[in-house]
Amino acid sequence: MDEKRFYDEKEETKQLPLNCPHCRQENTYPIRWMVRTKKSQVPGGANEEDKKQFAKARSYMVRIDNMVACRNIRCRKRFDLTGQTVFLI
Repeated sequence: MDEKRFYDEKEETKQLPLNCPHCRQENTYPIRWMVRTKKSQVPGGANEEDKKQFAKARSYMVRIDNMVACRNIRCRKRFDLTGQTVFLI
């Protein structure tokens, strides 16, 4: 069984304060996340192995955006987002 059948997916946008590495100005940027929430019950047609895998599954978030553009009018350079890309909920 496909692991994606264990989760409900939705896209969410969160505002994060970030510093531009080029101009050093801090600003808040909208970052898109894919939120995967564990379903309340095992999907139909699951065997014993799938049920064990479902019991271990947890809800989590995956960052979609890997780059943002600086909001400073004089800078406007793009920079990579560093740090964690997956967060357990």
